[in-house]
Amino acid sequence: MFPTLALRNFACRITLFTRSNCKLCSDAKEVLSNVWDKRPFEYDEINVMDHSDQKWKNMYEFDTPVIHVDKAKEASQFGTTHEAKKLMHRFKEHEVEKLMDEAMMDAPSSSSTSA
Repeated sequence: MFPTLALRNFACRITLFTRSNCKLCSDAKEVLSNVWDKRPFEYDEINVMDHSDQKWKNMYEFDTPVIHVDKAKEASQFGTTHEAKKLMHRFKEHEVEKLMDEAMMDAPSSSSTSA
């Protein structure tokens, strides 16, 4: 049995860490939009300069844009996880798709059990 299109479409969650007046961030959004057209995914966007996201500001203030790619079911309710696959600064569509594939392959399955 093959997974339905609906299940495959949202297999990944991508979180974009961005900031205002960032040309690379605009470019990253365009790349993600093009990927979305081929392979829809859950999406979240975090402005690292937002006062409510001090953790992300400390981590990525000088490194935007950054994307985290997680297996959708394993991403926390707050978005990304520490185990997320990451791309920074300049990236192309095929790199994002490759990371999506890696996230799906590396992430433990919720249905796997040990005997």
